[in-house]
Amino acid sequence: MTVDAARVKNRIKSVYRSRGVQVAGQAVYAPSQREGFLVKLPREAQPLAELLYEELDALGALKSRAKKAMLAEAKKHPQYRLVKSCPGLGPVRTAELLPIVVTPFRFQSKRGFWAYCGLGLVERSSSDWVRARSGEWIRTPLRQTRGLNQNFNHTLKAIFKGAATTVIGRGKDEPIYRHYGRLLDGGTKPNLAKLTIARQIASIVLAVWRTKEVYDPKRLETIP
Repeated sequence: MTVDAARVKNRIKSVYRSRGVQVAGQAVYAPSQREGFLVKLPREAQPLAELLYEELDALGALKSRAKKAMLAEAKKHPQYRLVKSCPGLGPVRTAELLPIVVTPFRFQSKRGFWAYCGLGLVERSSSDWVRARSGEWIRTPLRQTRGLNQNFNHTLKAIFKGAATTVIGRGKDEPIYRHYGRLLDGGTKPNLAKLTIARQIASIVLAVWRTKEVYDPKRLETIP
């Protein structure tokens, strides 16, 4: 539903832009402002925009129904309460996460879970062997980070990046947020610090789910 609604929004903007009408932001979708935008279009293009608006409204109603059904189903599972207690994870993110992961015991370690979520670092190198002064060939200790792994579940990555954004924006009493501040004070770039927070939230979810204990920030004395 969300993807379909995004496509319709893009089509609405394309109708205006193809007629030379400048549109930006979310105002063009607001019911209270649609008439003001429609009059800017040629008369023959207005019916198409009106149909797209009707499609957007219909998808909005369906999206609300789908959200209620998804949450109702997720709340039937005992893991819902556990996972929802983790920092940055609300009802929707928890409901999306549960059917994807299914069980935390699929992953032998947190690093395997990070890779599945698209949060695992990839290291590659070339010229692994160099000649020493003695003439012998030795393996070079240098390994270069090449970013995050490319084979991952996109929904899970969006969930944990969104959770990290929530913690950074709102969770000032959260131990993870204080760790984020220490990373910034230590010179870590904000985007890399945010990645660290996302990985820590993923680790917490895995631990809470395995131990079947609700997340308690007071027990988070050290952050791995």
